[in-house]
Amino acid sequence: MIEQKIRELIGHDLPVAPKPLAAYIPAIQSGNLVITAGQLPFKEGKLLFEGKVGYEVSEEKGIECARQSAINCLSAIKSVIHDMDKIERIVKLTVFINSAIGFHQQPKIANGASELMVQIFGEAGKHARSAVGVNELPMNAPVEIEMTVQIK
Repeated sequence: MIEQKIRELIGHDLPVAPKPLAAYIPAIQSGNLVITAGQLPFKEGKLLFEGKVGYEVSEEKGIECARQSAINCLSAIKSVIHDMDKIERIVKLTVFINSAIGFHQQPKIANGASELMVQIFGEAGKHARSAVGVNELPMNAPVEIEMTVQIK
């Protein structure tokens, strides 16, 4: 059911989890939690956009990047649990935003991911969150997200 809901919202199936850029794994299960590594806004093997939100990247594009990074988190989780219906709730998102000097709308950008989780999982999609402005991200990505979910 969850994968059908995802398909309806994003217009396609979850992609295969992006390959790690370095020496780590995309997600790991510990007890009834699955924690992802930071996921960038890759779509079809390329970053959606590059640069700092509030400078080279508009807020709207930053929101789109947060949404895609969250989709990639779900893909990483699926690579571990295989059945998305095992997700009991979204516990926490940590959203890193590659921010221009003076940019203070990190929560607005992070909402791209947070709102998608609620659209997919309903009440179980409501989560704790940190929206953090940073000076740089790998590959000059605008957004990077880590996700923790509780599974049944």
